[in-house]
Amino acid sequence: MTTTPPLRALAVVCTLNRSPAASSSQLLAEQVLELLAAEGATTELVRAADHTIPPGVAVDVGEGDDWPALRERVLACDILLLATPIWLGHPSSVAQRVLERLNADISETDDEGRPLLSGRVGAVAVVGNEDGAHKVAADLFQGLSDIGFTLPPQAVTYWVGEAMQGTDYQDLAETPEKVRSTSAALASTAAHLARVLRERPFPAPPS
Repeated sequence: MTTTPPLRALAVVCTLNRSPAASSSQLLAEQVLELLAAEGATTELVRAADHTIPPGVAVDVGEGDDWPALRERVLACDILLLATPIWLGHPSSVAQRVLERLNADISETDDEGRPLLSGRVGAVAVVGNEDGAHKVAADLFQGLSDIGFTLPPQAVTYWVGEAMQGTDYQDLAETPEKVRSTSAALASTAAHLARVLRERPFPAPPS
């Protein structure tokens, strides 16, 4: 009897701060990973700022580039969660850089001629104390889709505090119920879609 390996979920946290600084983006990503683990996935978290990721649109830009090793972790996952704060109404510059480096694979294909990153599920987590969660999600959705990821229904969870105030997600005494239920919906639909794509991969493009 063949045992199907568990789904693999990878969260890339795109806070501007290196570890061990506290991060609201990481907290929300960790909560989503816990829910994905409850769906049967193995989970892993990477804080991008802890690695050297030079600018560029290449798989490897040379000496000192940590991206090739991170890319291998992306290629090994079934579900990729990008977690970002909102800065000036946009995803963090770190999130943009991750997408730009992933863009190196946009023209690469697998043995069947499908986009190299197809068959993987993309999802987003956003935190901030200013407006813009939907806009940030839309930006990341477009990038993930262009690269080859498939988006499930309710592919984003977010928390946005009162505008122009200093409260962060990590400052809350408890997780708001609406955030918890939205994160649970994301985990459920992402895991379901990842299983479907494993069982029924996208067809090869017509020749």
